[in-house]
Parts: sequence; C-alpha cells; structure tokens
Amino acid sequence: MKKSKTYHSFVFLLFIVLLVACETHENPFAYQTDTHGRGKTSVLIEDSYRPLFLTSIYTFESQFPKATITPKFLSEGQIIDSFFANKVKTICISRDFTEKEKDFLKSQNVEVKSHLMAYDAVALIVHPSNKDTSVSVGRLKTWLSEDGAKWPASGKPVKMVFDKVNSANFNYLTNLSGKKTLSNSVYALSSNEQVINYVKANPNALGFIGVNWISDQEDLNVMNFLDSLRVLYVSKVEGAVGFQPYAGTIWTQEYPLHREMWLINKGRRAGLNTGFVIFMLGEKGQLLVQKSELVPAKTPVRLIQLTTN
Repeated sequence: MKKSKTYHSFVFLLFIVLLVACETHENPFAYQTDTHGRGKTSVLIEDSYRPLFLTSIYTFESQFPKATITPKFLSEGQIIDSFFANKVKTICISRDFTEKEKDFLKSQNVEVKSHLMAYDAVALIVHPSNKDTSVSVGRLKTWLSEDGAKWPASGKPVKMVFDKVNSANFNYLTNLSGKKTLSNSVYALSSNEQVINYVKANPNALGFIGVNWISDQEDLNVMNFLDSLRVLYVSKVEGAVGFQPYAGTIWTQEYPLHREMWLINKGRRAGLNTGFVIFMLGEKGQLLVQKSELVPAKTPVRLIQLTTN
C-alpha cells in the first residue's frame, strides 16, 4: 500500500521536532524560539529602579522589534521569593545573593550569573518649607532606631516615610539603623511615587526614595517630581560637609547612602533573558545608566571639577 504525501510530511516534521528537542534537552513539543533579540519574557525589577528600566526596555525593544520584555516592579523581598520559586529568570535588586542562597541554588542544579550593573543611592527628600537642609548619618541612625525624632530647626516631629516593607529602601534603612524594628516615627506607604507625593503635601515629612526617581533631570516626569521638593545634604559625621546624591558623589562615596544594583540571571545562554542582561551590561545599557545620573559599573566615570577664578 502506498503512503500518502501527507503522511510522509507528517513523519518528516515529527523527526525535525524530535531532533531539535534532543539538541536543546527541552520538551519535544516546546521548541525554544527566543534568542538574544527575539521572543517574549518578563523580568522583575526593584521599584527603586523603575525609571531606568522603563527607558532601557523601551530602547532594547526599539533595537530588537521582535523582542517583548514585560517588567514587573516589586519589592526586593517579593522579587527574591519569586526567583527561588522559579517564577522568573531575571531580576534586578540591590544586592548579590548570599553564599547560603548560592549554595542552595547549586544544590538544585540551577546555574545563576550575578552581575554588578550600577551604583545608586537612597535620597532623602523634604518639603521646600523645611528649614533643615542637611542631616548626618549618626543623627539619621538615631531617628530610625529611637522614638521621638524632631527636626532641629523647628522642633517639630519628623515623620519618616518609605515605599514598602521588604523593599530595597526598607532593607537599607533597617541595616543602617542596626535594629530589627524601626522607630514608631517611620511609616510604610506603597511605592516611591507615593513617598514623593506624601512629602509634597506634608511639611514635616522626611521621605526615603531610590535616587533614580529624581536623578534624570532631562526626564519630564522627574522634573514634575522635583517640583515642590528639596533633596537633603547628608554628611558622614555631625558637623562635616554634607553631599547630595549625584553620580559624582555616589562614585567617590562622598555621599554616604550609596548602594549597588545587581542583575541576576538564570536564563538560557542563547535566550532573550541573557540577551537583555548583555544589553544592560554593554555600551548602550551603561550609557542609559549614565544618562539617568547613576553610576555605571562597567564603564569609566568621567569626573569634572569646576573652579572659579
């Protein structure tokens, strides 16, 4: 009995599918179509870095029209939990994994690559009517760890606000305070944007946000955020010169509240997740970091000193 052309075509197609599956060690009927510049994926990003990654993903997708990256902006704690629950392959948080976390991943035969991408900082924002212009790290630690914080100039209570529990900002402040619980003058809202709006409406508030939210002053949204806000100077010790969080002072660590930005990836080497990581660590991605007035980790930083005659 002769077999039809349709039958032979089906057998040939099945052979190709099985051959690809053997090469990729994947489910035979789950052919991987994503590459460094093609496909669909999602990434989880700490909310402190939202402005940078919205711009970066837009630029990446413009360069690779067949790629779609969906960002989800969550707290650092939520992101880490999702990564270990295998719900996402690529994340950006304010720290590398600990040795204990890395050992656990190795025990699960999970290959993970950690990359220091940039340096940023926690910015302190106040209402323009606030007469205090600076704060020392020591005073800030006291405010965070003890009740009854008051503004030196006015004597009014300080109401400190940050984005949310288990965020990068919250973890930074908790580590800075040296306490497991923060002062009863510290309150959690739900986002960096809410912190900005709260400080605009409350003269005695002190807001803690990721500096990326106010660093790129060529961004119209940033200009709107900065309207009716003032950024405090921070000194390392009481009475010393304070600094605001600019790229130069973050790079030299003259601004004390600096921190790191880490990209952590377990995507396939030839897949879209890895392609996006390569982009962010490459020249174009690092230029976007620099344009956002953050400090790129992979390219030199140019410092310019202005002098007057």
